[in-house]
Amino acid sequence: MDWKLFWLTFVTIFLSELGDKTQLGVLSFSATSRSPITIFLAASFALTLASFIGVLFGTLFSKFIHPKTLRMIGGILFIAIGCWILFKKDVG
Repeated sequence: MDWKLFWLTFVTIFLSELGDKTQLGVLSFSATSRSPITIFLAASFALTLASFIGVLFGTLFSKFIHPKTLRMIGGILFIAIGCWILFKKDVG
């Protein structure tokens, strides 16, 4: 196992998830539930499954698309979604 890659990935994902809507959702469920173990297990499974899908598609895409191109596409999509959220008109 590549421990440097492990810790780089762990720290990056951990820091990016702090205060994220996922954490706020878990906080909300935990505040209104009397079963924190169930909330923890369900959230852990959901994040594990989402990570698995990301790794699966990343591995699959890297066989057909150069990693630099994938990073570029990911960066452009990230910026585009950020701009869309920033400039969308609120309805209601």
